Amino acid sequence: MATDTRERILDSTAGLYRRQGMSATGLKQIAAASNAPFGSIYHHFPGGKTQISEEVIYAEGARYSALVGPQLAAVDDVVSGIPELFASAGALLEEMDYSEACSIETIALEVASTNERLRKATAAVFTGWTTELTRWFSQTGLPEAACRRLALGFLAGLEGGFVLCRSLRSVEPMTAAGAAVAAMARAELE
Repeated sequence: MATDTRERILDSTAGLYRRQGMSATGLKQIAAASNAPFGSIYHHFPGGKTQISEEVIYAEGARYSALVGPQLAAVDDVVSGIPELFASAGALLEEMDYSEACSIETIALEVASTNERLRKATAAVFTGWTTELTRWFSQTGLPEAACRRLALGFLAGLEGGFVLCRSLRSVEPMTAAGAAVAAMARAELE
């Protein structure tokens, strides 16, 4: 865990958002979870919860990229690797008893119609992930437009899988999403 107060606040906030969402997380809870005096919240984040949330979005986006990047790089065959990547995400959810998932998705659902600043931050992270996935799919030799379609399908399947898995307490949706994205990739390659 981070020792710097500012980093502890960001780390604790990210964890709370992964488990319970942004709306259900209050500043007093963030202070308690980060073992920081309440006043340090506004000292380090004068913009309050919006500023903390925006910084969490970007930090979590980078954290997930760092986590998934090596997994993508380790895949030898894109089409056959897709179900394995989805299975890995499902296994991680199951291991955590479905208590945590993608905080970017959770925040995006909460703010899409109510907070333009945070909506734009989540959109920037999703755009970055789409770009990374488009690059990954480019190793298939498909045109960029097809790679982007596959990247969007992959990301939509993964994020939708997180929502359904958590609700149903089952990895079945993630398995189905992985199979669907693999089928989409096979169809693009034919």
